[in-house]
Amino acid sequence: MDTRTLFPLEASAAEAQAAIRDEFAFFGDWSERYQYLIDLGRKLPEFPDEFRTEAHRLHGCQSMVWIVPSGDADRLDFAAASDSAIVSGLVYLALRVYSGRSAQEILATDPAYIADIGLAKHLSPTRSNGLASLLAFIRDTAQRALA
Repeated sequence: MDTRTLFPLEASAAEAQAAIRDEFAFFGDWSERYQYLIDLGRKLPEFPDEFRTEAHRLHGCQSMVWIVPSGDADRLDFAAASDSAIVSGLVYLALRVYSGRSAQEILATDPAYIADIGLAKHLSPTRSNGLASLLAFIRDTAQRALA
């Protein structure tokens, strides 16, 4: 599956995080930020139905999330989808930072954007756990690619 059609948008993970910070700083309150997250989720590339299987399901999320990695240590791409509008936005942000990057860059990049934009304080515990599972899956994939 080719996920290169959308990500990466920026030249580095650090630049992606800076762009996310700038975009979220534009919104005055969290209702606007949630709407923006939902809008971002709608921009995720089409995710084929044949990948919406238990084998590709990300566990640890209350919502249904499927993720499929491809590539190697030089470039890892991730395709993902969720049945939840807000979670789709969270997936979009994670892929924007990490998809299309080298395994080394993925492992060297802490997801600072989560705290920087205030997401950590505004997500329910189940969404926070799901986001942690998504980020752990991406890191684990990068570690396996380097092994």
